[in-house]
Amino acid sequence: MSEPSASGVRRAIFADTREITPFRNGHVRTSVGGLAEGLSSAIWGVLTGKTAGRIDVAGDAPRLKRLSGKTAKSVYEAVFTSTEPDRLITLARTYPGWAGLCYVIAGLLVYKHGGYLRASELLQRGLSIRIDDAASQFSSSYLRRVVTRVEVAERIDVPVLFSEESVYLALSHCFRETGQTEEALDILASLPPSLPSALARCTAAAALERHTDVVAWTEGLRNTDDLSAALLLIRAQSLRALGEREAAQAALAEVLRRKKTSLALRNDALTDRALSKLEVRRRPNPRPLVPRRVLRGKPEESELDAVDGIRKDVEVRRMWNKDFGEPDD
Repeated sequence: MSEPSASGVRRAIFADTREITPFRNGHVRTSVGGLAEGLSSAIWGVLTGKTAGRIDVAGDAPRLKRLSGKTAKSVYEAVFTSTEPDRLITLARTYPGWAGLCYVIAGLLVYKHGGYLRASELLQRGLSIRIDDAASQFSSSYLRRVVTRVEVAERIDVPVLFSEESVYLALSHCFRETGQTEEALDILASLPPSLPSALARCTAAAALERHTDVVAWTEGLRNTDDLSAALLLIRAQSLRALGEREAAQAALAEVLRRKKTSLALRNDALTDRALSKLEVRRRPNPRPLVPRRVLRGKPEESELDAVDGIRKDVEVRRMWNKDFGEPDD
């Protein structure tokens, strides 16, 4: 039996009913696809004159207003023209009212570069500091197009526009990468329902063996895209861990139902289905103590060893009885 869920309620958490969502289409990462994306990103950077390593923006970066103050100009340049998070950290120390925003953006930039431990520290520090009205206005005016590509489950990436969800999902991934799985699950409890957040929560819950939560959170899920297919795979694994083999097979069948499902996810479903059937058919097959097979008319070495062992045991018992046995023996 699993522990109570982080939010205290067990119900489906994947149905996003909002008309406007910060999420863009997720995709399944493969080794070949990752190589192609890296090459295309490098070519795109050369053609557009963008430096690799900067924070990602959907489209072009917004233009800075002419009458912007000195602080806004400094933060704007650090966000959109720099690849170093230290520049934002320096601004956070220089302008306390902007510190929370600067630490959060610095954390997202470090996360983009793969520094999960430092990113988690910066993101947590930024979330703990309240920003002033000028920083809040800057965020709403210039950071709406900032995109963070977050890994919400193994091999599943989702681009997320700058929002509470992008920060919390990135922080949760940092926690998972640094072995803080409980914290990774807790940080997502307040997010509204969505497939990406459900994937992140179920990934952490499955790692903690809270399979009952995973099953409750994914009840009624159908395969409508690759994100839902990936979530169904996690559901099937949790059902299998709980001994619900028929329900697990039904979840895997749902993954395979949609023909346009990612080939990698379909292969995972076929593998899990084969392993499940193999476990059902597996039976113990104890080996005999003394093999009775004969090769070319001669007994096997194991059989000869067994005979020699019996012979030696008889000799030892005879010697014991001779020296220490009863007189009548």
